[in-house]
Amino acid sequence: MKFTALSGSARSLSTNTAMLRAVAAITQPDHAISVFDKIGDLPVFSPDLEGGPLPEAVRDFVTQVGGCDGLILSSPEYVRAIPGGLKNAIDWLVSRDEIIDKPIVLMHASHRGDDMLAQIRLVLSTVSTRFCEDLFLRFELMNKSQSEIESHLSLPAHSRAIAGFVGEFAAFCRR
Repeated sequence: MKFTALSGSARSLSTNTAMLRAVAAITQPDHAISVFDKIGDLPVFSPDLEGGPLPEAVRDFVTQVGGCDGLILSSPEYVRAIPGGLKNAIDWLVSRDEIIDKPIVLMHASHRGDDMLAQIRLVLSTVSTRFCEDLFLRFELMNKSQSEIESHLSLPAHSRAIAGFVGEFAAFCRR
């Protein structure tokens, strides 16, 4: 299966992005996971921009979402809410066909963030008929470096959890 892993962080050294990259590496060659870490490059959503040619960054994002079998989303919590960049990315998709029936699951890289998770679950269940709320994977990775995240997730128990999670998501996508 071919998945897009969407990081909700615009930070270059994002814990969420590092986690998603590690997940992509762990699940190869069984699944191809492409990490989209460019939400900071997307212009602020405006319905006025949807009528003409899409801005290049938006076009690339929409193409990547449209071309995958499912989305794996991971995001930090900012001020107990969805980060603005992630909400902006979702806004670019909301009136498009690429998101309506797209299978989506959540991962989380922190022991906290439940307010954001509740909000993102509501948003995702609104924009996609195939948001799978029951499938969720969480690791406590805050304050770890990218290499520490890779090492932590490569531990046998964590690698098995990741492979199981992605395998269950692939089965969900096929249904």
